Amino acid sequence: MKLAPLLIILTFFGGCYSFTGSSVPTHLKTIAIPLFDDQSGGGEPGLREKLTNKLIDKFRQDNSLEIADRTNADCLLEGTILSMIDQPQVVSAGETVSKRRLTISVKVIYQDMKLKKKVWEKQFSGWSDYQLGSDITQRDSSISAANDKLSDDILLNTVSGW
Repeated sequence: MKLAPLLIILTFFGGCYSFTGSSVPTHLKTIAIPLFDDQSGGGEPGLREKLTNKLIDKFRQDNSLEIADRTNADCLLEGTILSMIDQPQVVSAGETVSKRRLTISVKVIYQDMKLKKKVWEKQFSGWSDYQLGSDITQRDSSISAANDKLSDDILLNTVSGW
């Protein structure tokens, strides 16, 4: 019976707390996110565009920094795709691969253009599994899911990493 009030409080306030947007310095209002460079060597068509656009969408949804062009932005987020690894994850009987894991790794540099300083430089990885034997859209969905994880991590580090 003593746990009931605690559960009610946690349920009520649990969804009200957010980390995003809470610690962006007040002098930063806009961010530029140029097209990521792709040095993965994988030749995945549209990978850098998909990742960059997903990241821009995340920032627009978060609404803590407004997207701007590079020349007018208060801060700059530049990225390089280092690798995209697609490897077996589950091997069934007869050494048949039934599931694969796709991992995308990037290096990101975040700079405060107003103070002319690098805030951080970090590497991030996002992954997703997909089933083999189905159509090509499974792999595309896996790339999208990995990009989604990467974008969430980069956004969180940018807006709450101060």
